[in-house]
Amino acid sequence: MKEALDAGYAVLEKSGTATDAVTAAIKILEDSPLFNAGKGSVYNNEGQIEMDASIMEGKEMKAGAVAGVRRIKNPIEAAKLVMQQTPHVLLIGEGAEKLWTSKGYELTDTSYFYDERRFRQWKENRKNKTPEKHGTVGAVALDKYGNLAAGTSTGGMMDKMPGRVGDSPIIGAGTYACNQTCAVSCTGHGEYFIRYAAAHSVHCKMLYQNKELKDAVNEVLFKDLLPAGGTGGIIGIDKQGKCGNGFQHNRHVSRI
Repeated sequence: MKEALDAGYAVLEKSGTATDAVTAAIKILEDSPLFNAGKGSVYNNEGQIEMDASIMEGKEMKAGAVAGVRRIKNPIEAAKLVMQQTPHVLLIGEGAEKLWTSKGYELTDTSYFYDERRFRQWKENRKNKTPEKHGTVGAVALDKYGNLAAGTSTGGMMDKMPGRVGDSPIIGAGTYACNQTCAVSCTGHGEYFIRYAAAHSVHCKMLYQNKELKDAVNEVLFKDLLPAGGTGGIIGIDKQGKCGNGFQHNRHVSRI
């Protein structure tokens, strides 16, 4: 975690953009098998890996995302590519990978993503029927130019159906950034975060109800998601650089 934080902060110290800082931080997390993203992605119910990612910048509300990719080492970079070099927001599967190679980047063999610990977890979860819903990675940043950015990357829900897409690549559900309010990245049971447009809801509570970031985050987590049965966490930073985050998983609750 510190390595990822340092990578992102190094970009900002050199007058880099919030978008580049978020990308740098998330790449570190994607390269680690400790997190459910990139190298550490969990398996679907056919024993395959399908990864999702998104990124959004707050100045012009530009965004990019990929879903269901299997051969891109760092999906956050592919999401950034969609945002910066296409007229689209979300590309899936083979289409996303075709864009990747068309820009001169190489695909990674699926064997790179194999991790023995994850494989054992998958077998155990299939036996106990308790799919893991957390482990997604994300980052938020504010740069010297006053611009916000947020990004999220995940391997999705363990033992998910092939083709399932959660909140991480959905702008407004798992990721959102607007210079008027905040940059937000979410993790948790994606179906609930999609239904309640969790990331966008934080923005709306700040914009229309003048709530502080920390209060908006806690309201979304504990008044919207938790009563409906959704669990997870949200990290965010506002336009003044104040951070706010919250996490809830069953009886464990953390509010900041």
